[in-house]
Amino acid sequence: MKILVTGGGGFLGSHLVERLEADGHDVFVARRAGYDLTKWDDAARMFADAKPEQVFHLAGEVGGIGANRVNPGRFWYANLMMGAHVLELSREHGLGKLVIAGTVCAYPKFAPVPFREDDLWNGYPEETNAPYGLAKKMLLVQAQAYRQQYGTNAIVLFPVNLYGPRDNFDPHTSHVIPAMLRKFHEAKDRNEPEVVLWGDGSPTREFFYVEDCAEGILLAAELYDSSDPVNLGSGEEIAIRALAEKIARLVKYEGGIRWDTSKPNGQPRRKLDVSRAKERFGFRAATNFDEGLRRTYEWMRGARFAGRD
Repeated sequence: MKILVTGGGGFLGSHLVERLEADGHDVFVARRAGYDLTKWDDAARMFADAKPEQVFHLAGEVGGIGANRVNPGRFWYANLMMGAHVLELSREHGLGKLVIAGTVCAYPKFAPVPFREDDLWNGYPEETNAPYGLAKKMLLVQAQAYRQQYGTNAIVLFPVNLYGPRDNFDPHTSHVIPAMLRKFHEAKDRNEPEVVLWGDGSPTREFFYVEDCAEGILLAAELYDSSDPVNLGSGEEIAIRALAEKIARLVKYEGGIRWDTSKPNGQPRRKLDVSRAKERFGFRAATNFDEGLRRTYEWMRGARFAGRD
């Protein structure tokens, strides 16, 4: 099958492309350097070049709390326009199937835990990442509207926080696991007496190994055809304070940890109800969290903190 993957050179995209190519598909990888998907002409040229039968839309402009606070307008506009263009062009081309990656940031700040797909509209997202989360949630609205009016076979998946090899370890834009791994590793190398982390350590997060996510996306592409959104995650929750202590042990950092409570915590809790993915297309995460962290740290050390677009 001829398959187009937007964001195929990125963190999740690179793992998905590897799996698709291993399965014998003809994969067209769309990268930011070649196509600015916020521009209609670039997005149309991408479809003309790829001639896809199926599309995985993974492209996005993302980052941690700091990046979201600095770029709320850009994150809103870029993610909304990229998705809107891909959906409209999928409709125009009569695409066989479109798989869209949403985000856990779309959920309300105080959604009941675990987050169920039916709670997506029951409140406003956490303020620091609301523009990004709402832009991605608009793609669910568009996908459902296009299915209703045009019969477009678009499905929308909501993965929780990803981690794993090839993640972004840039200190200014990385998410919590790569940011902590790098911070503790460098503090150990420099013999620093303490590591300073944002917030008070009380929020909880669910983390999802990137290869498991790629597997879930492929299963959904093969077996799922519905307008209902579906969560993808591990179903396990850990406090940020406990995560920091776990990473310090992994890195063998023996200094102290100081929490900077002048910085935001972000959403109080994040844990998905992942039962729909199991019921609808038989997906369950397979990677143990400690093993996933170990693999991520080993990759980071080998890559010397190489960032990815």
